[in-house]
Amino acid sequence: MIYTAKVHDIIRGDQEPRGVAVLVDKLWPRGVAKERLSYDHWFKNVAPSPGLRKWWRHDADTFEEFARRYRAELDENDGEELARLRQLAEDGDVTLLFAAKDHEINHATVLKAWLEES
Repeated sequence: MIYTAKVHDIIRGDQEPRGVAVLVDKLWPRGVAKERLSYDHWFKNVAPSPGLRKWWRHDADTFEEFARRYRAELDENDGEELARLRQLAEDGDVTLLFAAKDHEINHATVLKAWLEES
């Protein structure tokens, strides 16, 4: 099963990752010391492209269009990290860690749905 979790919720102990914990942000989470976050993998290349991320700016009004564009990027992504993430998800539980403030409107929820559908 695939889960999502905010990095800051994990650090505060409000949530525990299930299975393999994979950070799926392109950049290291702001304000988080590396030794404070326990994770198994950091797959930067499964995150949205810098251009798409800048276009979106976490605007809830454009989330549907962002999700459509991000899914198109994922469809075109033949990289090793995405292949490894797919394999991890097939093998057992995976928690996708993200730093966005919103629990629902973020790229990790789009990635989770895409992985579950593919």
